[in-house]
Amino acid sequence: MTARVGATRAESLPPEPQADSGALDRLTALVADDLAAVNALILDRMQSSVDLIPQLAGYLIASGGKRIRPVLTLASARLCGHRGQRHIGLAAAVEFIHTATLLHDDVVDESDLRRGKASANVVFGNQASVLVGDFLFSRAFQVMVEDGSVDTLGILANASAVIAEGEVLQLSAAHDTVTSRDTYLRIIRAKTAELFAAACEIGAVVADRSPADCAAMRSFGTELGIAFQIVDDVLDYSARQARLGKTIGDDFREGKITLPVILAMERGSEDERGFWRRTLEEGEQTDQDLDHAVTLLQRHGTLADSMAAARTHAEAARRALALLPASPMRAALEDVVDFVVERDF
Repeated sequence: MTARVGATRAESLPPEPQADSGALDRLTALVADDLAAVNALILDRMQSSVDLIPQLAGYLIASGGKRIRPVLTLASARLCGHRGQRHIGLAAAVEFIHTATLLHDDVVDESDLRRGKASANVVFGNQASVLVGDFLFSRAFQVMVEDGSVDTLGILANASAVIAEGEVLQLSAAHDTVTSRDTYLRIIRAKTAELFAAACEIGAVVADRSPADCAAMRSFGTELGIAFQIVDDVLDYSARQARLGKTIGDDFREGKITLPVILAMERGSEDERGFWRRTLEEGEQTDQDLDHAVTLLQRHGTLADSMAAARTHAEAARRALALLPASPMRAALEDVVDFVVERDF
């Protein structure tokens, strides 16, 4: 068994600016009516004559989460001047895709927790989780087809394919301590940033914005998604379980090769690299190994440097957003950029 992080683990990083936890709430408030319509549509489309489907899907959705991806679709559409309702269905499709990937991911990763609660695969079983994930993907495509736009269908269909490729690439890189930074970036661009990018781009598309504006919104989503995932990977070695909503050190236990580990492999001694090979490649872990892993990450400054990389992508997101007209919505999105890199959960 691998030891869980103790209370002092919150000191793993240098002091950071305190996250403005209200930033996402303020953005959500700006699209509150739209989000209520999205939630109603999601609840309606989760219904099925097969009882297990709404039970399992409802369990996962009720477990929490800020719905940042559909909120980004709604905010992007309103920022770009959309006055219709097309973004409602598309935001629901984005959330269905995201929820489906969570169900599949937890099965692949053999996760026990999701946002602080027992994961759906633990409660309902792996087979049910995979099949209900398939159902939600199907629902997403039904909603996308109903939108009637080949452009939005193409964006979200492509995103679904890219996300699947990213998950397979991550699986192939798991336990491989020679994974490069480039491969890591390819993985998180695909499995996380691609849906952020699609969520933002379709908001501009439904508003009939220029190709340049659509590209700017896609770039914003991509860079924000990359920053989001890097921060997630840092938090796995540094945040309190109660704040993060999952067991600290999950990535370590699952043999995932993330940026902090890649940097530690580059900078460490041969003995240290041997430690990473034993624990991550061979899966031989003791109760003390997680603490030692964090010690090595601290020694070589890899958590702080990974956060610096996240901030670089966050600044790129901010520059992309600056191409859109100034407005309260743009200001709220800019605040969310800050929140993503300053959060501790």
